[in-house]
Amino acid sequence: METGQRFSLFRYAAPQQFYPLAGRLAPWFAAAAVVFTLIGLYLGFFVAPTDAVQGEVYRVIFIHVPAAWMSMFVYLIMAFWSAVGIVFNTRLSAMMAQALAPTGAMFCFVALWTGALWGRPTWGAYWVWDARLTSQLLLLFLYFGFMALTRAIEDPRRADKAGAILALVGAINVPIIYFSVKWWNTLHQGASVSLTKAPSMATTMLMAMLVMALAAWAYTIAVVLWRVRPLILERERHTEWVGDVLETSEARA
Repeated sequence: METGQRFSLFRYAAPQQFYPLAGRLAPWFAAAAVVFTLIGLYLGFFVAPTDAVQGEVYRVIFIHVPAAWMSMFVYLIMAFWSAVGIVFNTRLSAMMAQALAPTGAMFCFVALWTGALWGRPTWGAYWVWDARLTSQLLLLFLYFGFMALTRAIEDPRRADKAGAILALVGAINVPIIYFSVKWWNTLHQGASVSLTKAPSMATTMLMAMLVMALAAWAYTIAVVLWRVRPLILERERHTEWVGDVLETSEARA
């Protein structure tokens, strides 16, 4: 590979190049998140038919399932960035992992909270020590642990490495969450959407769920891009380009 091609491929791995790109892309993903959310909620709460067994209460699925999906996906992406940071020693990787953690924790909390609301009329209890619920709760603690660890260590390099190790070790919990309903006898129902089987729900229900999943993805990207920008400025504050950015901002103000 030629030098010019290599430079182009890894160009946005530099915080200086990624900072303005994040600022340009974030509003577009935020707008997409709003559009997808409105469409998904309309389909899920006004178009999708009433479930023959659970009645209207099942509609929490259109928030619960996308939130549960995103809580796992975000952690895997966080672990990916952590691995990239360890292997290639890129400054942006640790910042991306730290920007992802609060959003992942939020989705994990929403998944647990909506699951409790769904569980009360379905199981007769807000919480049971089900394998899926317990491993999902552990995921929330892993998010909290990652955020606490990276903030507790003053040296940024040591904090980045410690957080990366925790993220990579904790990634083992994600397949446990996914396969828990197959490995153990649990109250939690199996997957409604599978890559190897036909969906076990009406087409309208499936469409609403997938649109809400797209909304969650767009929201995540927008929020992470906005959150990483101040992290970049803080970590790169001694560089000349950050000084230029701050001077430009002050001049505009």
